Amino acid sequence: MSQRRRRSLALLTSGVLALPLLTGCGAGDDEGGQAAAGQDIATTTRDKVADGGVLRWAVDALPDTLNTFQADADATTNRIAGAVLPQLFVLDAKGRPVVNPDYLEKAEVIEREPKQVVQYKLNQKAVWSDGREIGAADFVAQWRALNGKDSAYWTARNAGYDRIEKIEKGKTDLEVRVTFNKPYADWRSLFTPLYPKQVTGTPDAFNEGARGALKITAGPFGLGAIDKKTGTAALTRNARWWGRPAKLDTLVLTAVPRAERPAALAAGRLDLAEIDRAGADRIALARRDAAGKNGPGAGGAPAHGPGAALTPADATLSWATAFGADEEKAAAETESRQKHLDSVKRYAEEQTALKAFTVRKSLEPAYTQLAMNGASGPLADERVRRAVARALDRRALAEVVLKPLGLPAKPVGSHLALSGQRAYADNSDALGGQDTQAAQALLADAGWRKGGKITEPPGAKAGPESEQQDDSKTPSGPGTGNDGLYIVGQDDGANGDPRAATEDRAKSDTIAEGAQDGPSPVLAPAPFGAQQEASLLAQAAQVARAARAETTDDAKGVPARDEADPAKASPAPAPAKQPVRTSGGMLAKDGKALSLRFVLPAGPGSESLRTVGERIAGMLRKVGVNTETIKVADDSFFKDHIASGQYDLALYSWPATAYPATDARPIFAKPEPAADGSLLVEQNYTRVGTDHIDQLFDQAVAELDEEQSRELMRKADARIWAAAGSIPLFQRPELVAVKPGLANAGAFGLGAPRYQDIGWKKAPTAKDKKK
Repeated sequence: MSQRRRRSLALLTSGVLALPLLTGCGAGDDEGGQAAAGQDIATTTRDKVADGGVLRWAVDALPDTLNTFQADADATTNRIAGAVLPQLFVLDAKGRPVVNPDYLEKAEVIEREPKQVVQYKLNQKAVWSDGREIGAADFVAQWRALNGKDSAYWTARNAGYDRIEKIEKGKTDLEVRVTFNKPYADWRSLFTPLYPKQVTGTPDAFNEGARGALKITAGPFGLGAIDKKTGTAALTRNARWWGRPAKLDTLVLTAVPRAERPAALAAGRLDLAEIDRAGADRIALARRDAAGKNGPGAGGAPAHGPGAALTPADATLSWATAFGADEEKAAAETESRQKHLDSVKRYAEEQTALKAFTVRKSLEPAYTQLAMNGASGPLADERVRRAVARALDRRALAEVVLKPLGLPAKPVGSHLALSGQRAYADNSDALGGQDTQAAQALLADAGWRKGGKITEPPGAKAGPESEQQDDSKTPSGPGTGNDGLYIVGQDDGANGDPRAATEDRAKSDTIAEGAQDGPSPVLAPAPFGAQQEASLLAQAAQVARAARAETTDDAKGVPARDEADPAKASPAPAPAKQPVRTSGGMLAKDGKALSLRFVLPAGPGSESLRTVGERIAGMLRKVGVNTETIKVADDSFFKDHIASGQYDLALYSWPATAYPATDARPIFAKPEPAADGSLLVEQNYTRVGTDHIDQLFDQAVAELDEEQSRELMRKADARIWAAAGSIPLFQRPELVAVKPGLANAGAFGLGAPRYQDIGWKKAPTAKDKKK
C-alpha cells in the first residue's frame, strides 16, 4: 500500500475532518493583506502578569494519544504538544510562520543545487527535560520514523519527510544539515513538533510509548498527571526551561462538552473555554441583567431560562393539579414543580456567576464551505455545480452567522489560505459571483427545463443514495435532532405553482419540528393520493351497481346472475386516468426533477449550519432547484455520509494551513482508482479534481522560490473555483469565555498561543489607581 493511500485511510478511519495546523513560509509582509479579524486575547506585558496561579482550560476530550503524527491525534494532542515540545516555527497573528527563537537561532536554505540543503542553527540553551541537548540525533530519529520506509511505524502522514535524503551534524553540535533528494518548498513544516529520540527511535516507543505519557519534554511546561476519572491533564512549569519562565504554575486542561461549559464556568470548574453561540448568548444576557437592561417576563417570570416559557395559565393549571383531589396526579405534579423550581434556581445562580465572564471574539483559522458531490447524479455535470455556486449570495450567508456576533462578515475568497496569510488571494472571480440569470442559463445549457414531464415514481431519490440505505444506527424522532427528510420545493400536487409549493414547504417545516401522528406529506404526495382515491371510488361504484342489480333480479324471481361467467359479467370500469405530473416552476430533465440531497448534522452545536442550509435551499429554489434537507446524527454525518459519498450537498469546515502545497493537496487531488477497484479519494470528499490542479500542486511544492510557489498555489485555487466542487463561504466564529483578570489568552484567531505568557494580571497598586 502506498504511503499516500495509507495516510488517506488513516484519516478516513479516524473520521478526522482536519489538517494539522502547521507553519508556513515566505516573505513580503503585504502579501495576503490583513487578517479578517485580529486576536482578542487581552494582550498584557509580562511585567504586569503575576507569577504563579492555576488556569483551567476547557478541551473537548482527553487525547487518545500524545503523538501528533498518529491517526487518532486530535486538537488536545496538538495543544499539549504546543506547550511541552519544541516548535521550531510558530504562527503569528496573521497565520504566518516565524522562527521560534526559543529553539532556533536561524534556519535557512543554504544550497539549492545540485540538491536542496537546509541548515538549522539551534539555540545553545535548548535542552530536553532530562538535561540532554536537543540535537541532530533527534532530527534523524524523527525522519526515520516518518519517511515511510519502515512500515512498523504507525504514522498518519509522511509528507516532506519522504523527500529527505540524509541528516547530519554540521560544523558544531548546534548545527543540523538536512539534504533533500527532491526540492521541498514546505521544509519549514518539518520537525514541528520535534519529539525526543527516545520516542521516535523505535517502532514500539513511537507506536505505544507516547500514547499516554511523555517522560521527556522541552517546552515552557512539562506533562504532569492525566486523570481519566476527572477528565483533566495537568501541565506544570518546566524547571529546566531556558526561555522566559511560564507565568502559571499549572495549566489544567479539563474535558467538558460544549453544551455543559456555561454551567462549568459558573461552578468554577473552568476559567477559559471556547463556547458556542448559545453559551455566548447566556453570558451576554447575564451581563445585561446585571446592568438592569432586561426586565422580567410576563407576570414577573424570568425573561429567559427554564422559567421563561411558563405562562400564567400553565402556572395556574400546575397549581390546581398539585393541590387537586387526585392524589397520584398531585404527587407527580408536585415532584415536577419541585424539579422545575430547582432548575430555575440553578439557572439563576449560574447567570449570577456568568455575569463576571467576558466573551472574547475572533475568527477561527478555519472556513465553512458548501461541498458538492461530483461523483454521480446531477452534480456530476460541472455546469450544474457552477449554477448552484452562482445562485449563492455568499455575503448574505456570512452575515447570517457573523453579523449578529459583531464579527466582519466577508466571504472567504480562497480554498487554500485565509486573509492575512501570504498565499491568500481572492480567486472567486474564476467562478463568478451571485447571478441568478447566469445560474439559470447554465442549468438550461445542461438540459434542465421548467415544466418538464415527471415520469419517475413520487418520492424517488436521485444520486448515490438511491440504493437502499441503512439508517438503523441513526436515532430519529422527537428530541433526537434527527427529524428525517424535509423537501424544499416538492411538487405536492401544486404542479410547480410557486405559491402552493411555498405553503407546502412551510407546512413541512412545521411538521419536521415535532412528532407526526399522520402520514408525512413527503411520503404521500398529493398526485399519488388523488390517483389512489380515484381508483377506490371506481371500485366502490362497481360494487354498488352489482348490489342494485342483484336486488332487482331477486324481486322479479329471476335467478341471480352467475358472476363466474365472464360473458355475463358487467364490464370492468376503465382505470382511472393518471394525472400528468410536471415539474411546474422547478426544473426537470429526462423525466426526473432536479432535486439535491442536502445533508446536515443534527447536533445541538450545529444550529448555525442548519440556518445557513435553509438559506442556501431558498437561494437554490429561486433558480428552480429542489433540495431535500436530511438531518443526521453527528456521529453519522462524516462517516456514513461525507466520507462514503452519500450526499449531494453538505456543509462542513476545513482548518487553514500555512502549507497549502503539502496539506491541501489531499483535499483537492483528483480521485484515483485503487487496486481493489474502489475509488481512492484521500480527503477529497467532493470527488471533484483535475490533472491540471494536481500538476500545479506538484509544481508548487517543489518550487523553492517562495513567491513563485505561492503564485502557483493561487493558480491552483483559481482552477479549484472553476471546477466548483466546493464553495468557501465564511470563516468560522471563535467565541471564548474568559474569567476576569486573565491575560494573553482568549480568541487567538490565526495565531498560536504563547503559553509561557498566559497568566493572571497583577492587582493594581496604589500608584496605578492614582493614574
